[in-house]
Amino acid sequence: MATTYNKTGAKATTAVKLDAAIFEVVPKNHQLLKEAYDAYLANGRENLAVTKTRGLISGGGKKPWKQKGTGRARFGSSRNPIWRGGGIVFGPTGLENYSKQVNVKAKRLATRQALSVSNEAGKLSIIESIEATGKTADLVKLLTKVSALRKTLIVVDVKSPELLRSSANLKSVKIVSAKYLNVFDILNADNILMSSNALTVVNEWLGEK
Repeated sequence: MATTYNKTGAKATTAVKLDAAIFEVVPKNHQLLKEAYDAYLANGRENLAVTKTRGLISGGGKKPWKQKGTGRARFGSSRNPIWRGGGIVFGPTGLENYSKQVNVKAKRLATRQALSVSNEAGKLSIIESIEATGKTADLVKLLTKVSALRKTLIVVDVKSPELLRSSANLKSVKIVSAKYLNVFDILNADNILMSSNALTVVNEWLGEK
């Protein structure tokens, strides 16, 4: 059973019964959760680091000194990698692929496990509906009433423009569609507020068929 609220934020007289196949799958170890969590971060990583090899650095075309007779080591270019200002030998090229793959079955199981862990910790709440007005103050009032005071994940079936506008200035609030729930968002939330319609979507998506 999860704490249930009506659309005004008052506690409902009857709590919603959650599907045990989704919300009571507590993992024996957290390896799959870690893999799904790491994959989410890796797949969102931007490949921005790029270094230049000796062939990409301007200058260095002239031989620093003649080959023989100086008593110094021979060098053909001032852009040699062992010189200051020289090229980088094994630096990032911008073509690296950091993505990690998790198959669909494992990803869904990891999502069930993350929801179960959050539910067991008392972080999950069900609300009849979230009727956003587009005003931040109204959303804050609702979240305060349902005791979602810290980092909050709001799960809805459809992200309405009014709801997005209401939460735009709330750094601790994230809106996500039920069909795009992921391990990263679930585990990082202090509170998960899920609408009844979103719960229906989650049951259809992650439930046993």
